[in-house]
This record gives sequence, C-alpha cells and structure tokens, in this order.
Amino acid sequence: MFKHILIATDGSELASKAVTAGLQLAKHLQAKATAVTATQAWMAVVTGEAALGFPLAEYERSAADTAARILAAVSDAAQRTGVACATVHAKDSYPADGILETAKARGCDLIVMASHGRRGLSRLLLGSEAVRVLTHSTVPVLVCR
Repeated sequence: MFKHILIATDGSELASKAVTAGLQLAKHLQAKATAVTATQAWMAVVTGEAALGFPLAEYERSAADTAARILAAVSDAAQRTGVACATVHAKDSYPADGILETAKARGCDLIVMASHGRRGLSRLLLGSEAVRVLTHSTVPVLVCR
C-alpha cells in the first residue's frame, strides 16, 4: 500500500482536517509522512504601489515565520498521533507546484490535501490548488472536504 504520504497544508481549519486524516492514514498504514506548506514568491503576491511599502526582506521573514508556525502544528499533531513526520517549506512556489515538486523530490506515493469546494465564479476567480494537483499529479491524491 502507501509507504510515504505527503500532507499539504496552508494552516487553515479545513487543512487541519486533511492533516488529521493524513496522519491517521499514515499511522494505520505504518507509512512515513511529510508535511508541506508553500509560500508564493514576493512579486507573485505583492505588485504595484503596494510593493513599495512592503519590502522583500520583511515578506520573506513573515512567510518563513508563518510556515514555521504551520509546520510546528503539524509536527505536534504527528507526535501526538505517533507518526514520524518530516516538514518542508516550499519557498517561492505556487501551492500546487510546491506540493507536486515536494512529492516528487521526497518519493511520496500519496498526496493528502484539503479542498474548499469552491464553485462557479469564486472558483474561476480564485482557482483551485486541489484541481491543479489532481490534474498534474503522477501519484494518487486524497482530497478532504
């Protein structure tokens, strides 16, 4: 069955459900787990006049602090569950790209992630990282809603 599960999280309440499901599955299968969170490149997030008021160094420090907090919460949950779980901060990466690149680099054979289940205009405007991962993944993807 699955030997190495990648658990994607953005630190949201919905993503925490996927973290719990991924860790429980890893425990049941006696699989390794890796948690990943991605932060987009500075220019992909802040453009125009707003970029002048938000320096790159401050953005990178904030992104690193946020990623550390998110991954520490996953590490704590993994420890309570009794699952060995490595953590990865995919820097300067769109979430779907960071998830897929980490899964490939770490040799993961299953990706577990959440989906907000957006439909209609909100999906068109906001996009769906889950759909991007499903579309481009070479390994199975378990989507939690």
